[in-house]
Amino acid sequence: MTTTASTTTHTSPALRVPPAGPSEAAAFFAARLAFQADVSDVHASLASGAPGFVLVDSRGSAGWEQGHIPGAVHLPTAGIPARAPQLLDPAVPVITYCWGPGCDGATRAALALARLGYRVKEMIGGIEYWIREGFATETAAGTEARPADPLTCPAGPDEYTACGC
Repeated sequence: MTTTASTTTHTSPALRVPPAGPSEAAAFFAARLAFQADVSDVHASLASGAPGFVLVDSRGSAGWEQGHIPGAVHLPTAGIPARAPQLLDPAVPVITYCWGPGCDGATRAALALARLGYRVKEMIGGIEYWIREGFATETAAGTEARPADPLTCPAGPDEYTACGC
């Protein structure tokens, strides 16, 4: 960083575009939280027994059968316009998920639901991060949980220890 009497020049590649001002940043991050939920918060909500939302798996049948989050509703994105009114109560918020961070299927599903008038969020990380954090999935053969990936959550004395964020 070079500083003169009137200017500061950053040579950092990360700051080529300077950060937004505090009020703009606050609005942006508040908006992100209004549109997204992480897998740990979804898990904690479901574990409470009264999550306050319906969880929708927007993947196709092969993905659903491979393993899905217990309690989720299977509603592939293409079927949302025709099936959502029969499966979902418009008064109850919806959280969508798909494969993972490299997939925008949950985003497309959330958009389709929002266009139908549902209040909706996307579960960031998708089923990939659900599994990587050690949470159980369900198949026709039963429920299975894999050990948590220490790169996605801290190891602890129990199967799962919250990140503390």
